[in-house]
Formats: sequence, C-alpha cells, structure tokens
Amino acid sequence: MTAQPIPVIIDCDTGVDDALALLFAVRHPGLDVRAITCVAGNTDVDGVVRNTLTVLETAGAGDIPVARGAERPLIEPVRTASHVHGQDGMGDLGLPAPTRRPVDLDAVALLRREILASPRPVTLIPTAPLTNIALLLRTHPEVTRNIERIVFMGGAVEVGNATPVAEFNVWHDPEAAAILLTAGVPITMYGLDVFRRVIVPAADVQRLRASSDPRLRLAGELLAHRDPATSGDPTPTGGLGDAGAVCAVADPGGLTTSLLPVEVSLAPGPTRGQTIVDRRPRPGEAEIHGGERELRLVDVALDVDVERYVKLWLGAVES
Repeated sequence: MTAQPIPVIIDCDTGVDDALALLFAVRHPGLDVRAITCVAGNTDVDGVVRNTLTVLETAGAGDIPVARGAERPLIEPVRTASHVHGQDGMGDLGLPAPTRRPVDLDAVALLRREILASPRPVTLIPTAPLTNIALLLRTHPEVTRNIERIVFMGGAVEVGNATPVAEFNVWHDPEAAAILLTAGVPITMYGLDVFRRVIVPAADVQRLRASSDPRLRLAGELLAHRDPATSGDPTPTGGLGDAGAVCAVADPGGLTTSLLPVEVSLAPGPTRGQTIVDRRPRPGEAEIHGGERELRLVDVALDVDVERYVKLWLGAVES
C-alpha cells in the first residue's frame, strides 16, 4: 500500500535556500503542501511574498494558498540578510514579477484554518524566523491538537552565523523561538550543524543551470548563488540550506537526531539568540546546587547523510 502524502505547511522568508526548499516540496510526491506563510527575515515581508509566488509560478505548482505574515520580530527590529541573499532576497537574478497573488487572510489566520481543516495532523516546517509560529501558538493554542510535528530550520549546537553562537533565524526573533519550544508537540531542530553540510556537487549545479526548463534553470542559479566556495573548483557547488529541513520531513531516515534539552538565550549581550543544547550525560554543579530546571526536549539533528539528501532533492526537482 502506498503511504499517503504528509500534509505540510511551510513558513518561510524566501530567500535563496527557502526557494530551493519550495522547489523540492511542491515536486516531492510524499509531501502535500497545504499552505505557505511568509515572514520578514532574509528580506522584507513583501519581498518574501513576491519571491514565494515567483518560485511557485516558475515551479508550475498547484493552487497553494500563500499569506503575508509578520513584518518584524516580536521585539527586535527587522534585520535582513541581503548581504547573503541579494537585495531582492533571490540572488538579484532579475526574475519577473509573479502573476499569482496572496490570499486575503494573514499568515496566522491561514495557518489556523489549514491546520484545523486538515483531515490528518499537519507537519509545520518553519525555515525562517519564528514570529508567525509564535503568534499562532499564543493566539490559537488549540491548533496543537492537529500538529504532528514541527521541523524547524534554526539554531546551532556548535557555531552560529549571525553571531559566534547564534544562528540567524533564532537570533532574528529569540522570543519567538523560545515560544516555539513550549508548543507541546514533537519538535526537530535542523540547525547549522547539518545545514552547512548538504552540498550539491558542481556537475549537478552546472547541469541545472544549462537546462532549457525555467524551473531547473532557476534551481541551478539559486544553487550557484549558494556556493560555499570551499572546493577551489571554479564551477560552483551549491548548498541546499533550508531545503535540507524539508528533505528531513520527506525522508527522516537521512537524519541522525538526539532528544536533548534545549533553551534559547534571551539575555542582552553576546549570547542572545543562542540555542543552548545540553549534551551532558548527567546534571552538573549548577543543577546540584541550584535545583534542576525543566527544559524542553527537542530532537536535535547531529548528523546527516549528505549523499542521500542531495540525491533526494535532485530526484524530486528534476522529476
């Protein structure tokens, strides 16, 4: 018997690698994309909506509702990543404006509607700052009864990128990330420790860029923009980035996780936005002398089968 597709909702800040995630999600037969919600992050929220609709149009995706969400974090100002994703958030590729339009609902209303209307529990895949998700959980906590799991791209066990210890999505809105951890549903953290490792080889990037199919050509140009420039090869490789989190939903067997206590540093200063992952085998002196604190347990991604996810992504996008 063929398994039913997994109902998913993607919350994104499209974004070069969010675009790679969307190209995969709408093509993979094991995923049923119920909705896409947009939030400020890699670029401003209106740019995120535009980019999301452009990707769906280029991909030939079905009629997936797209909604505009939060235009700034809960407390912090907007701090975009244009130095990484280009001024338009999509590598400044000069893509045409989409003809598709977002729905009239805001992101939180669309999230609530689609989660509660789904005949099967939904998997949420946030690949962006978690502002929309935090607002949903605080405004409509009843949605958790129909959420199977939240697989979010964010955080880091070892090294950050926005700061030495904080990853961009969590650092952009730390309070929202802290609220996510209280959701009361299973959570998987697809952090920088695996995010950085899934690289599409140069030959595959070159093949996609040379395609006559606009969808594949877009995928190739986006990957080339994500070149980590570590190989010394003049032909660019391409990091899948956020797309790896969607691969982890379609094929969880490619990810090695450990159920660990996680908290978000909310204090001002150099650790703000850090995801503190407790990998100790036993309590330390702080707990012994100060009493143990109850921390949320999260499935933290610690290793990834790179070849498996590259093959999975290419297979879906080129299908």
